[in-house]
Amino acid sequence: MKGMRLLTVVGARPQFVKAAAMSRAMAAHGEISEILVHTGQHFDPGLSRVFFDELQIPEPSVNLGIHAGSHGEMTGRMLEALERVMIAEAPDLVVVPGDTTSTLAGALAAVKLHLPVAHLEAGLRSFNRCMPEEINRVLADHISTLLLCTTETAVNNLRCEGIVAGVHHVGDVMYDAILFAARSLGRSRVLDRLGITGRPYAVATLHRAETTDDRQALREAVAYLKARTGDYAVVFPVHPRTRDRIAAWELDLGEIITCDPLGYLDMHRLVQSAVMVFTDSGGLQKEAYFHRVPCVTMRSETEWVETVAAGWNRLWKGPDYLPRHDIAAYGDGHAAVKAVEVIFDYFRCPAKVHFILSS
Repeated sequence: MKGMRLLTVVGARPQFVKAAAMSRAMAAHGEISEILVHTGQHFDPGLSRVFFDELQIPEPSVNLGIHAGSHGEMTGRMLEALERVMIAEAPDLVVVPGDTTSTLAGALAAVKLHLPVAHLEAGLRSFNRCMPEEINRVLADHISTLLLCTTETAVNNLRCEGIVAGVHHVGDVMYDAILFAARSLGRSRVLDRLGITGRPYAVATLHRAETTDDRQALREAVAYLKARTGDYAVVFPVHPRTRDRIAAWELDLGEIITCDPLGYLDMHRLVQSAVMVFTDSGGLQKEAYFHRVPCVTMRSETEWVETVAAGWNRLWKGPDYLPRHDIAAYGDGHAAVKAVEVIFDYFRCPAKVHFILSS
């Protein structure tokens, strides 16, 4: 049997982390070759290049350079460009990690060419259809052949939507990435650069559209962070879109310590020694847990319900933390290996998915 050709579509910071773990597992497999396609959705060096360097991700085979415009415009341009790439490369399967515009465009382009799709981090639900990420997740799940889930909660979410074929609980590839990077965190000098060595501090991030595109919502979030500076320093790596909104609306950050977006190693070194994390990010909620740092999610819901149930996370306007315990569902650091095995097993016997559907 010939080897398997996988085409992976990435474009945004959290996808690079997932792709790093998956690319290592594919390379170690021996019978899989990967075509890595970067849509260009995140193009700033601090949001893209540094992740490829620090996580030792192979250079993309193709970089489409698509990063400006509305959701609809970007999705359309990506669809057109990805279709051309997929026709030229003729992969056996397309992998789409996460919940970004690149995820949706990659899944749509593949399924319209009758290529099977594997959605990594399938089944997550915030149940807030106002979030573009939620729409991307739902649509990608309903057109994917293989659904690679981080937790049993995600598996159950899919079952409730009638999706049972091709569903697999593999664990969390972002945990794999943390374990890989852990040996390098000591090289980071970020605490010295920010002048917080030896001081108690919290880490804050805000970047989601429902926070940054609404003046009152962003004003309220900033006020919440400013109020925390009476207890400890608050370090705020500011996403470019968030920085633009803060400047345009002349929001006062008070004593909050700001910096540009950080690379993967610096960000994890920062979180590792923090007393608290405040974020509207999905991935950082989990990464705070990986470092066993309490998190406050600055949203009205979270897709990572396990972190709340385990007492490591809470909603900023919700109840206090529940009693704490560890989360077994995220796996043992071999989620990418399991995901790759599921994909290769499908390649060898695609009829298995249909058998599951009919059973």
